[in-house]
Amino acid sequence: MKQLTISKIKEGTVIDHINAGKALLVLKILGIHPNSMETVSMAMNVPSKKMGKKDIVKVEGKFINEEQLNKIALIAPNATINLIKDYEIQKKFKVVLPEFIEGIIRCPNKNCISNSNEPITPKFHVWFDKEVIAKCHYCNKKVKEISVYIY
Repeated sequence: MKQLTISKIKEGTVIDHINAGKALLVLKILGIHPNSMETVSMAMNVPSKKMGKKDIVKVEGKFINEEQLNKIALIAPNATINLIKDYEIQKKFKVVLPEFIEGIIRCPNKNCISNSNEPITPKFHVWFDKEVIAKCHYCNKKVKEISVYIY
C-alpha cells in the first residue's frame, strides 16, 4: 500500500479525522482563502482505518480559537486537533461537540424570529445521532445539513 506523506509544520495547527470532503469548509471556517498568506497543506479522501476516508488540514502559523473549534466540531465531530511548536505536538485533543451554540449557524426556517429584522441571535441545541443535529431554540426546526447554514 502506498503511503501519503505531508511535510511537517514548524508551528501551527493540524486538524485530522475531518469527515471526507469537508476540508474546504474547514479552511473557510479558519478564514483561509486564495489570498491568505498562511502555508496550508490539505489532503482529501485519504484512506482511514477508523473512518473509511478522511480529510486532513495543516496550517502553518495559525492557532484556532474557540468559535472556530465549535464550528469544526459541528461539521467534523470526530476531528482531532494537534497544536504544533518546533515541529512537535505540544497539545493533542478531540473536538467536543457543544450542547448549545449561538450565532454560528442560521435557521433554515424563513419565518423564524431569528431571521426577522429583530436583533435576535440564532441559538441552537446540538446533539449527535449518527450525524450532528441542531434544533432551533426559537422555532424548533431541526437542521441536519449544518455545513449549509454556517455563517
